[in-house]
Amino acid sequence: MDLSSNVARNEMKPARRKQDGPFGGMNQVQANIRGVPERPSAMQERRTSRRDREDTRGKKGFKALKMQRALTPVSYVQRTSIKERMAEVDTFEIFPLLPAVQESIMTQALEGMVDVKPTPVQRLAIPALLGTKDARRKKVGEKGREDFLIAAETGSGKTLSYVIPTINAIKLSEKEDADVAAYEAMKMEEKLRAGSSDFVPPPVDMPHPTTGRPRAIILVPTSELVAQVGALVKKLSHTVKFRSAMISSAFSGQVIRNRLFNPRGIDILVSTPHLLSSIAESDPNILSRTTHLIIDEADSLLDRGFSPLTTAIIDRATPSLKQLIMCSATIPRSMDKLLRTRYSDIHRIVTPNLHAIPRRVQLGVVNYDKTPYQGNKDLACADTIWSIGKAAADHDGPVKDMMDVKRVLVFVNEREKTQELAKYLQTKGIDAIALSRDTPEQRQSEMLASFTSSTPLSVPKTTAEHPGSLADNVPNYLPPGQAAPRPKRNLPNMKVVVTTDLGSRGIDTLAVRHVILYDVPHSTVDFIHRLGRTGRMGRRGKGIVLVGKNDRQDIVAEVKEGMFNGQALI
Repeated sequence: MDLSSNVARNEMKPARRKQDGPFGGMNQVQANIRGVPERPSAMQERRTSRRDREDTRGKKGFKALKMQRALTPVSYVQRTSIKERMAEVDTFEIFPLLPAVQESIMTQALEGMVDVKPTPVQRLAIPALLGTKDARRKKVGEKGREDFLIAAETGSGKTLSYVIPTINAIKLSEKEDADVAAYEAMKMEEKLRAGSSDFVPPPVDMPHPTTGRPRAIILVPTSELVAQVGALVKKLSHTVKFRSAMISSAFSGQVIRNRLFNPRGIDILVSTPHLLSSIAESDPNILSRTTHLIIDEADSLLDRGFSPLTTAIIDRATPSLKQLIMCSATIPRSMDKLLRTRYSDIHRIVTPNLHAIPRRVQLGVVNYDKTPYQGNKDLACADTIWSIGKAAADHDGPVKDMMDVKRVLVFVNEREKTQELAKYLQTKGIDAIALSRDTPEQRQSEMLASFTSSTPLSVPKTTAEHPGSLADNVPNYLPPGQAAPRPKRNLPNMKVVVTTDLGSRGIDTLAVRHVILYDVPHSTVDFIHRLGRTGRMGRRGKGIVLVGKNDRQDIVAEVKEGMFNGQALI
């Protein structure tokens, strides 16, 4: 007798029929309760089709963006609760600030603005840092230090949200500082002695107790941000009397020494981690009086490059620290893991639109493989800029026969490409400059000066009555060694900066309405920061990304769809 080849195969055995009746559930390893659906395994969930997932979730999820590093999501329940808290605050006057600090907001920080209301992050962060709203937090005396994370979308006013409470706390602690009180008494006695008839030469001038010992330190990753944040802090000091200083590699050693060790003292210091860490190595007591430490752009300062220096500064300042404030526009998974392990008690202040690009920012796509570019990516970038300039030249500015000057940021992934692309744009009659790590510090400040200022620029319209087109300029390809001729036409109403991610972190580019992504960003974090250079503080903006056959067009399509739907890019 011949047996079948299927004998003894498990898949051929019929499934065991479930026993019905009152005793059908006896002698079972698992409690297979009838009427309750079993939870599918992880393998079964992965095998579920995309259509089934859409039906069960009720919304369409990302597919290509799952390849990116995931960001920490915020539940919709939490978003609703946050919105309710924000609705309670509609003016800066509701905050319990000192009169001088309250006055400085309108006269210095927001000078010239009318009908100003706090932004969402300011409505949440300022009361929390002042200790007036969240009763769930532990008191300072119980914990010794309070840790905060301020996470909000780009261009939402995060800097002012931590600067105002910090200045207020410094002025309050100034009255309780015994060393400062003794110093002021000595100075007053010295003045009285100098005014008396029997004048005695005063003793050797003693430095202020805060000389080389700042009360608050703001750490930022670049010298450009040092200048930007330092300018805001300096502006507020005109109304609220305190001393501030900014130090970075853009200044000489003598200037840094004079600012940090000023005999009159220093209250707030703005610096980069590298410079402050090197100073702390030679003078460990520089952090001995620091009560407030702010880590701005925390996702950068807590990554692999900056993390050792940043954590070392935090450890040195811990004995005197009262508040540790971290501020960021994105929370990558690596940063979230670090915060949960090292700062488990941190109080997170998160806005509802975190990780989402505002809907007021539009995203356009240009395929440089199609006609008329035929794969010439540089030409596609130049033609996009010319289209923006020609459209702006058709309209008058605020003054008749004058047109506004448009300022455009072009982002590339490699710093070597910045100089190459800037030179190409110059041959096409475009006022373009390159900004990268290779650019001198002084030159970087000059480049970004007009991009960070909200003051409108204009030129006579007669200079661009007929701006022409790229066809009137130099040829696209030149023989090797041949210098490019001078372009026949130019765009007088355009200023362009070609930069890497150096210009995408924290720079307050209020005047920028157009951002061109020459290269597709490596991750959604870069998408958020690069497109965040436009549409800031409620303004409208537009981003344009150049794509080709070798680019991830599916990622660009999902980012565009997510922006349209107002979704967080996670």
